[in-house]
Amino acid sequence: MKKFLIFLSDAAILYVSLVLTLFIRYPDNFQGQYWIHIYPFSLIFILWLLVFYIANLYEPKLLRNNIHFYSALFQTITITAVISVLFFYVIPLYGITPKTNLLIFLAIFTGLEFTNRSLSNNILQKGFKKSVLIVGTNNQSLELDVFIKENPQLGYEIKSVLDTFSDKLKNMNQIIYEEKIDTIVLSPEAYQAPEIIDIFYKSLEQKVSFMNLAFFYERLTGMVPLGAINQIWFLENLNEGNKRAYEIVKRGSDLVFAIILGVLSLLFYPLIIFLIKTTSRGPIFYKQNRVGQAGKIFKIIKFRTMNQDAEKNTGAVWASNDDPRITKIGRFMRKARIDELPQLWNILKGQMAFIGPRAERPEFNEQLKTVPFYEERYLIKPGLSGWAQINFRYGSSITDAAEKLKYDLYYIKNRSLILDLGIALKTIRIMFQRSGK
Repeated sequence: MKKFLIFLSDAAILYVSLVLTLFIRYPDNFQGQYWIHIYPFSLIFILWLLVFYIANLYEPKLLRNNIHFYSALFQTITITAVISVLFFYVIPLYGITPKTNLLIFLAIFTGLEFTNRSLSNNILQKGFKKSVLIVGTNNQSLELDVFIKENPQLGYEIKSVLDTFSDKLKNMNQIIYEEKIDTIVLSPEAYQAPEIIDIFYKSLEQKVSFMNLAFFYERLTGMVPLGAINQIWFLENLNEGNKRAYEIVKRGSDLVFAIILGVLSLLFYPLIIFLIKTTSRGPIFYKQNRVGQAGKIFKIIKFRTMNQDAEKNTGAVWASNDDPRITKIGRFMRKARIDELPQLWNILKGQMAFIGPRAERPEFNEQLKTVPFYEERYLIKPGLSGWAQINFRYGSSITDAAEKLKYDLYYIKNRSLILDLGIALKTIRIMFQRSGK
């Protein structure tokens, strides 16, 4: 709801800015100019809101009054301004080239938008908050405590984290009343103590919401807490039978877009091949074993970005920052994800999807089996991009893999066409930020 309200406020400010611009420019012919401008500018506004979404300007984690947010907002307005200029001057289909109007519009919108976001961020950060009591001290409950304290804009305030053996639980009604508790989050060990459950049962009349730790953690962070789930969680939440229609539609869209993008990407192949061959010795393409759906091994196809026989003496090694094995042009290709274009062939063959967990190497997979529930990520096909890829940095260790698994499990549980579309759009941001490794 918060995201939607901010989205509506942005849309409203776009139209208010246009109206004010036209009123300033054409006070004697406002109505006539309004109908001339409203249609082409509405198309531009759709693009603006789409770019705002891609830039994460509706993500609660970013909505804070700090330099990081306002830098992202200013950069995004700059990008959308360039798009607007190209729209009117490169594709002059609407009979208007509003140079002065665009400048006035940008000035008005920037002022109104910065004011709007400053006020809305302040309301999110300091406005009404739900008081939360967490029962059970474990890694996940402590992580949640830190996460909420670091993100006050989410609308929650941690009042206390109580151990299941705490004497304070005996006075639960008093705690709820004095601390004005709205939500009680129960960790797995709390469910194993009948006396605690009985205390909470008697507290229902206080109109408090009860949530289990895994659900609350997932809803706030977009991750599944590994330490707060078990095999029962998978049986209850991964209802693969309900995903059949979705999987059919997803496979069909994968085929269509793989063909379209595959044909378009062929236009860039001659330049890519030329750059690879003239900057390093070795083959153009690189094939590598990866673990696919149900643990099946397949060969992934990529443009070569490393020196020939880069792992001859070391064996499989995770890529690192400033990896000496990567060629100069290869570094750019990896950051912009250009090296992954040939994987469209893997998608056509049905070995991969556009969206899914990262396809891991078998050598690393053997090491990662020590991470709880790691092999459950192979319930679905690996993807070119995914929920973990857009939310977490490039993984290069077992610890990173465990963090990314939290995102992978969230995606497997909640995957849908809407979520896939959101991931695909935000992958555009990753590509332009060149955050690959």
